Amino acid sequence: MALKATIFKADLQISDMDRHYYANHALTLARHPSETDERMMVRLFAFARHAHEYLAFARGISEADEPDLWQKDLTGAIDLWIEVGLPDEKRILKASGRAAQVVVYCYGGNAANLWWAAISPKLARLNNLTVINLAPDSTRALALLAQRNMQLNCVVQDNEIWLSTDTGTVKVEFTPLKEAHAGY
Repeated sequence: MALKATIFKADLQISDMDRHYYANHALTLARHPSETDERMMVRLFAFARHAHEYLAFARGISEADEPDLWQKDLTGAIDLWIEVGLPDEKRILKASGRAAQVVVYCYGGNAANLWWAAISPKLARLNNLTVINLAPDSTRALALLAQRNMQLNCVVQDNEIWLSTDTGTVKVEFTPLKEAHAGY
């Protein structure tokens, strides 16, 4: 018998002063049985960082041809493809060919560093790829904020990102490993 996804609800209030984006999003996240709270909260963080009216959670972990999040334009073309974790090079190359912009949020401390050291030479030519390494302390702290029903506030200012609930506040530390070239 297959295990079912666990449903989480998040009321996310975003104040992104860097992009001048201020909105509330009522989100439903389906946490796959093999997904941890840490990974789910990284997906939620990625949503907050790139929030847009057309940004949506995709099937990612359970569907090989979809990312964790994506933003499509009105014609169905993929403007933004977001992966969470340590995807293989083929997945990233395929995403880069399908989307105008690809962002990978890797995490896991030393495992993420080893993954990037092995995969980065093969991805150096991708002009539309951004790779962000999230600090292990930040992702573990995000996992502690996970609740079935969440009221979250996200504040972005001067490229610093804070997520808070009534149970705590997390400043998400990250390091860009690769940035897309201008125009992407």
